[in-house]
Amino acid sequence: MANIAVQRIKREFKEVLKSEETSKNQIKVDLVDENFTELKGEIAGPPDTPYEGGRYQLEIKIPETYPFNPPKVGVCVCVCIKHILMFVIQLCTLSTLTCARVKSLLIDLLVYVLPVAPQVRFITKIWHPNISSVTGAICLDILKDQWAAAMTLRTVLLSLQALLAAAEPDDPQDAVVANQYKQNPEMFKQTARLWSHVYAGAPSSSPEYTRKIDKLCAMGFDKNAVIVALSSKSWDVETATELLLSN
Repeated sequence: MANIAVQRIKREFKEVLKSEETSKNQIKVDLVDENFTELKGEIAGPPDTPYEGGRYQLEIKIPETYPFNPPKVGVCVCVCIKHILMFVIQLCTLSTLTCARVKSLLIDLLVYVLPVAPQVRFITKIWHPNISSVTGAICLDILKDQWAAAMTLRTVLLSLQALLAAAEPDDPQDAVVANQYKQNPEMFKQTARLWSHVYAGAPSSSPEYTRKIDKLCAMGFDKNAVIVALSSKSWDVETATELLLSN
């Protein structure tokens, strides 16, 4: 990772540690890689949501081009992909530069002109329209095209916490969850609360749903597979069983 990116991440890491939200146990971040290329985040489920009482772990990977500073005021920089490619081609024609050196120079250029968000996904399983119930992938604009160099790790953690409180079902990451959210809001809440209990340590949820899980588990099916099948089949035991048998 470029040195400027490392310096920025160190500063942002300290910002999170010293934040009011961390002191209130709302957000948390830990190092996984001593080079600051991988972090483990954690957010608390927001109050008055199905996620309340749960703790959600996040995988955070920092790309080499993670931004440090924008171009200085007074310097006009207008760069597009075509210009960058032309820059690389010109560098490659100079025999005195090795491939490694060309890569290094390109990374230094990209750091300043193309803001790149950290790569984040949920490690803790969660039932939410904008988060994949399978992979933990997240659909959130600031992690994609709306990322700006002024944003920080703290911004990301707080934005994800806000996402749990205000889903965007019309821009889903998980279509099955989004459909349930729109078609049967009460079932969605009960399902999300059960997932929060099972996977994130939230208080106990619907006894009815728990009984259905226990019934299918008693038939020899894996508990995680049972939860997914029942959740995606509107908690109908018969159709969930058919799905389990077909896999």
